[in-house]
Amino acid sequence: MKLKKGDKSIGFNTEDISENKIDLEAYLGKKVFLMFYRGASCPFCNLHVHELIEQMDYFREKGLAVISFFMSNKREIMEYVGKQNPPFPIIADPKKKYYRIYGLEKSFAGKMKAMLRFGTWMKIFAKGFFNMKSLKDDNTLPGDFLINEDGIIEHAYYGKDFGDHLDLNIIRNWIDE
Repeated sequence: MKLKKGDKSIGFNTEDISENKIDLEAYLGKKVFLMFYRGASCPFCNLHVHELIEQMDYFREKGLAVISFFMSNKREIMEYVGKQNPPFPIIADPKKKYYRIYGLEKSFAGKMKAMLRFGTWMKIFAKGFFNMKSLKDDNTLPGDFLINEDGIIEHAYYGKDFGDHLDLNIIRNWIDE
């Protein structure tokens, strides 16, 4: 079931790829940007991580906590997205336990729609994020959630294709409110 604005966020208590404990309840009192990426080799996901890293100083300055999930194991995360040294927790969820809990879905049409993102493809190739492994990942779509200080979802965004993430300007505006 998809979550929506006003729903209580669904807690989790797990470890990130650096073996740090990540308990969503520990983030009460902070605004949280919670992201569900596809596989760690996904070129769209890697491009989004790259763009997010470029904004992280501002986000940190404003007190935004960022937590991400990848439907890959730790080794794959380190091999692909880990090369960017993201300054936020990454949680490996290869069995997609939390993807199901947060209502993320698969879509073959979403895969096809992503192929038409020509401008994005140019950025992917320019940054060196393209690889053949990503073609074998399942068709799970990304999802992004903005969670307020009380643990309530203020924005639930379910991507319509592999490269469809919440616009970072929406996040900037939300934390500036």
